[in-house]
Amino acid sequence: MSDSRALDAAADPGPGGRKRTWSELLAGRVRKQKAGPERGQQVQMAALRLLRRHLNLSQLLLEVEGPSSAKQHLGGWMDEWVGRGSSSTLIGSALQDRASRLGVPVAVLSSQTVASSFVQICEARAELSHGVLLDPEQRKKLSSLLEITGHLLARSMFSRLSFCQELWKVQDSLLLEAVWRLHTQNIVSLQEFLESHADVEAVEAWLFRNLRCLCEQNVSSQHADITRDMLSDFVQIFVSRGFQKDSVPRNVEAERIPQVAVAVLQRMLLFALEALAAGVQEESSAHKAVQCWFSGFSGHTFRSIISTESPKRFFRHTLMQILTHQPVLKVSDAVQMQKEWSFARTHPLLTGLYRRLFVLLSPEELIAHLQEVLEMHEVNWQHVLSCVSTLVICFSGAQRLVTDWVARLLARAFESFDLDSMVTVFLVVRQAALEGPSVFLSYADWFQTSFGSTRSHHCSSKKALVFLFKFLSDLVPFEAPRYLQVHILHPPLVPSKYRSLLTDYISLAKTRLTDLKVSMENMGLYEDLSSAGDVTEPHSQASQDVEKAIQVFEHTGKIPVAVMEASIFRRPYYVSHFLPALLTPRVLPSTPDSRVVLIESLKRADKIPPSLYSTYRQACSDEEKKSATAVLGRKLEPGCAEGSLGLLTVALRELRAALTDPAQYDVLSAQVAVVSERLSSVLGHSEDSSSSEVSRIQLSVLAPKLEQREQQVVDLLLTSFCQNLMAASSFAPPDRQGSWAARFVTATCGRTLLPAVLARLCQLLRHQGPSLSASHVLGLAALAVHLSESRSVLPEVCVGPPNPASGLSIPEFFDSLLTCRSKESSLFCLKFCTAAISYSLCKFSSQSRDAWCSCFSPGLIKKFQFVVLRLFSEARGPLSAEDTGGLPWGPFCLPPADWQRAALCLWRQTAFQELLKEKEFHLTYRDWVQQELEIQPEVDFLSGMEKWDFHQWAIREHFLPMPTALGGCDGDLETACTILVSVLMDFCQSSRSYGHSENSDLVFGGYKGNGDVFSRLQEMAADLEQGLAVSLSRMPSRGHFLFGVFQRRLQPLAGRWSMASHLQRQRELLMYKWILLGLPPSILVSVPWAEQPATPDCTEFFHLVNSELRNFCSHRGALTHDITAHFFRGLLNACSRSQDPSQTADLTLTACQTQCPLLLTSALLWWPRLEPELHSRWRGLQSPLPRALQRLCEAWQFASSFLSPDTEPPDAAPLPPGLAWVSAAALHFAVQQAGRGSLRRGLERLHCPRAELLVALFFFSLMDLLSSHLTPQAVDSLRALDVCAEILGFLQERKVPWLPLFQLTETDAGLGRVLLRLFPDQHVRLLPVAFYSLLSSFDEDALLQDGTFLRIAVDMHLKLCCLFVAGETGALSTAASRSQQLQGQGDPVSLMMKARLFLLQLIPRCPRKSFTGMAELLATHGDCDPEVSAALRSRQQATSDTGLSQEPCLF
Repeated sequence: MSDSRALDAAADPGPGGRKRTWSELLAGRVRKQKAGPERGQQVQMAALRLLRRHLNLSQLLLEVEGPSSAKQHLGGWMDEWVGRGSSSTLIGSALQDRASRLGVPVAVLSSQTVASSFVQICEARAELSHGVLLDPEQRKKLSSLLEITGHLLARSMFSRLSFCQELWKVQDSLLLEAVWRLHTQNIVSLQEFLESHADVEAVEAWLFRNLRCLCEQNVSSQHADITRDMLSDFVQIFVSRGFQKDSVPRNVEAERIPQVAVAVLQRMLLFALEALAAGVQEESSAHKAVQCWFSGFSGHTFRSIISTESPKRFFRHTLMQILTHQPVLKVSDAVQMQKEWSFARTHPLLTGLYRRLFVLLSPEELIAHLQEVLEMHEVNWQHVLSCVSTLVICFSGAQRLVTDWVARLLARAFESFDLDSMVTVFLVVRQAALEGPSVFLSYADWFQTSFGSTRSHHCSSKKALVFLFKFLSDLVPFEAPRYLQVHILHPPLVPSKYRSLLTDYISLAKTRLTDLKVSMENMGLYEDLSSAGDVTEPHSQASQDVEKAIQVFEHTGKIPVAVMEASIFRRPYYVSHFLPALLTPRVLPSTPDSRVVLIESLKRADKIPPSLYSTYRQACSDEEKKSATAVLGRKLEPGCAEGSLGLLTVALRELRAALTDPAQYDVLSAQVAVVSERLSSVLGHSEDSSSSEVSRIQLSVLAPKLEQREQQVVDLLLTSFCQNLMAASSFAPPDRQGSWAARFVTATCGRTLLPAVLARLCQLLRHQGPSLSASHVLGLAALAVHLSESRSVLPEVCVGPPNPASGLSIPEFFDSLLTCRSKESSLFCLKFCTAAISYSLCKFSSQSRDAWCSCFSPGLIKKFQFVVLRLFSEARGPLSAEDTGGLPWGPFCLPPADWQRAALCLWRQTAFQELLKEKEFHLTYRDWVQQELEIQPEVDFLSGMEKWDFHQWAIREHFLPMPTALGGCDGDLETACTILVSVLMDFCQSSRSYGHSENSDLVFGGYKGNGDVFSRLQEMAADLEQGLAVSLSRMPSRGHFLFGVFQRRLQPLAGRWSMASHLQRQRELLMYKWILLGLPPSILVSVPWAEQPATPDCTEFFHLVNSELRNFCSHRGALTHDITAHFFRGLLNACSRSQDPSQTADLTLTACQTQCPLLLTSALLWWPRLEPELHSRWRGLQSPLPRALQRLCEAWQFASSFLSPDTEPPDAAPLPPGLAWVSAAALHFAVQQAGRGSLRRGLERLHCPRAELLVALFFFSLMDLLSSHLTPQAVDSLRALDVCAEILGFLQERKVPWLPLFQLTETDAGLGRVLLRLFPDQHVRLLPVAFYSLLSSFDEDALLQDGTFLRIAVDMHLKLCCLFVAGETGALSTAASRSQQLQGQGDPVSLMMKARLFLLQLIPRCPRKSFTGMAELLATHGDCDPEVSAALRSRQQATSDTGLSQEPCLF
């Protein structure tokens, strides 16, 4: 064998070599090989190979069979046999016979025969076509030939090696498809075919030429599948062999194929990249070739070898080749040109290749590979940065990864002062920022975050500062103006001692801007500093600033901060550009729009020069006179905008076409980017131009407003989204539609357009929901899901009534748009919730439950449960164990019946029921009451009987037995009542009540809402009172649940003294009183538990009256008639259940005398209305009228006769002791109803009146005087003052001590404590006002003799000063300003001045005994009036000195 090789080598010197001698060939042999059996076999095999290699069958036939047989060559012989239709067996026998005659192996003969026929088939139409594909006739012949070959191969009558060698001899005649079919028919694999040729370069050239021809060929649709399969097989073999793991050493022959595979793949990639760099035309052959070759990099190609590491290694290698292809661009070129390399501007074929390479590589691996390539190789910056753009566009989490990568590079750059890392950081960040804020933060934000704090890397040392500013300075000649403006407006934080570094850089940057003819002073207010686009002209930017300022003004209702700052700090731009753009003359609308209101606001703030404003108004007047001309002018304006809107429409149409073609799914991201760019053109600004001022969106839910232009754009986007969703759903369910919907929402509903989108959705969902078609409902529901998915990056929405004033997240906003108040709104809510929940569960079926939960608010899920349970009785029963299958999602129009079936189908879904087990999505009893209260009874879906049945099921069967942990009542009826009352109070006080009016009074008798809910409360309260649930749920010591509810609600308001808290507390009380009046009166007066007569338990109601109703719901010493009558009805009810009704009434009213006297005074006021009902009901008890009620009747009769001129008043002696204040209250109410002058006569007619009665009457009159100061519209202040003066004069004449009334405290026993419980605490605190309002009625001479007068007068004055300082006299000032009667006397300031003057004149006249205890008083409040305090101390010292200097009288 070695000898044959040597001979062969000697005969063939090789390319470019010389012939070697035999001795030279033998010179390398160091030892002689031993002979043996194996040696003989090896020699024999070597000889056979040598013969096969040089065997020429044609010459052999000429020699053996003569010239006639030689003329019929091998291929023709085979064609003849095939043409006869001979069987494979017959052909095999013929070949064996012929091989035996020739004396050659049958395998060699059959291989060369088949090869000859194979070549003839490939050359059949060579003159007609130069392609690489077979025509149908050729395929037919080749199929027959390969069938015979397969038969020969199966019987070991065919030599693959000989066959391949014959083919390579005529390689230029071979068609690539024919060779591929050898592989697919398992005749000769491609790998074996390629290995059979020893010249690697020749194999590479042949493969590259044929593959390129295959890709360039204009293939018809019938051959497209063949081309795709051929490419797939070739690429698969190249990748699997060229990028397999090098674990086992291979021989030289085995190394050829990996070399060939890698070389061919690389040459094809270089061809494609060079074609793209040259700018291929879309219809050119080069474009088709590149597109065809890149299509082979698909999942279809690698699915059989995906389990190996070969595809991933190939993708890494390919990506490295792309990034390092022709690295001719410098960093300076990249800085200047990178704005042209964004995702939307990069060739779609290149971005498509990136996306295919990203399939098997995770974002983390891509980032690591990028860093490795940047560190180890010279790179093509255009390819690197376009790859970064594709990366941040295609991966949702790329922002975090790129940010972390950049942060690591930045840290390393400052640690080792690595300029390459610094370059990479800035180029990567700027490139990612070009794609907009939806995928990456703006360059301005990044630069400020990275270099704007003391923790930034550049602040670590002076060397780091110098490094940073040296780098920035080197960039200046190549920087775009936008980046220079960012660096100037958001400069790095620099310590003061190194400030010169910053100022030098800013000077350099400003000089560069001047060279570029860009002025910092003419920068816009809302100019997008993050975009690398050209700087707009000042007038163009000013127009955009005006539109943005109007938008911010609409959302906030205030002049934008940027406008206010510009009017002060950027006056040249503000006056020269912004104001002229804002004050563009036009025909002013009849109803002022946002622009008019903003202009007027600026004028009121003196931010518009008067001359400029006058010119503007005059110009608007001229425009109005020339309205016809203005109309013609305005018709020309939208031309450009209409053109950009048309381009947007075309882009949206192309996106929909891509969605309907599965072959174009890989271009969806690029198409969405095109839509985003066209949308920016329509809006006139980039997406990143949003100001930080609009961190919260202000929106009026009741009347959302949009500009006509905004509505056109938003309607176009919403319509397109709905149509796209329907088109995509016709091919695949949501979970197999990819991420186009999320990308569409992110690209089109960014912060700039989001307010308009939400306003339009509010119009559609809240105000036009029932009229929307099924496709609209499905589309808008899916849009809401994807907007909610982005809740973390979207601002909150502040909506007006009837929703809370606080900001709402996007899911909560959509929840607020859905109401269930009427039949139509309930059905629409059912449709929308069904569509949204079904879409979410289907879209995110393969993701975690957290992904579902992030797409909608709990309120939406609860509303769906509420509507389903309310409308469908079949949903109220237990669910069956079987699942109903697929989710109810479909792109078809659904009639109402189908919507209801879809809702029930979703309700029965196992996935949905599992979702309801989450605590936040469970419909609780409280949630149910809230939803039920919003139902409008007159337009309810249910009839009265159906509603009653539903309420009974919901309360009694569903929520009452439900455990508390699940939101139920745990079988406690009292708990059910408590929750219902609490929710009812919340609802009636909120603006959600559809009868709510912002100007409505605090009267709840006209409450509008679902009154049936209150009826259920009355039923449950009646059950509790009748004892059906008492033994299980209520014990006597616990008290009634209503009082507990009220105390818990008022507890958070305790300690708050602001006006808002006061009004809120008053509102709570009025609402609570309204609920009490609607429930049984026995709640106020509980039935005695003992069988023997006992005092009914009124403790809680007494506490309510004394602590709350007295201060907020009483007037002039009495409660309102309704609550007073309710109490006495409760008292009669308690008496009716007692064995001794009279004793029960006496005990209760006797307790009122000390514990709640306000109830008795209220009874006296309303006695004419109470007496008929009390007498009529008491007669039914067949018991004498209680003594306590008789006393009330007598007191009222006494007061009635007191002022009657025709009746002699009874003597006061018969009145029982200790109840003089009751008679005084009756007299007080009678005086209020009597005319002026009758009081004096009545007092004079009294025979020896008790002092206690007169003092109490005077106290009542004082409180009435204070009421006239606080509510002058309800009480005649002058008459109240006259009454006080009359009674005071009568007291002074009778020498009845009245001063102690101004020193009453809660600790006083007897009359004092009773009087304090009759009037609000505010009146008692304002007693100093009443005291000094009566100055003119004081008998000073008599008062000087009273040793306590001076101390009380000083105490009243100091308390008056304290009240003024604390602001409690503000109500008096307001009332005095509104009432002409009080002017001059109700003003606290004038009253204090009179009091001070009175005291300063009185102090010198007071005797020494008047100063007793004055030191303690001054020590407490003396600093309130230093002048009066000084006068008192001086006078007290003088009296002390006088007493010491007097000589004693001895005689």
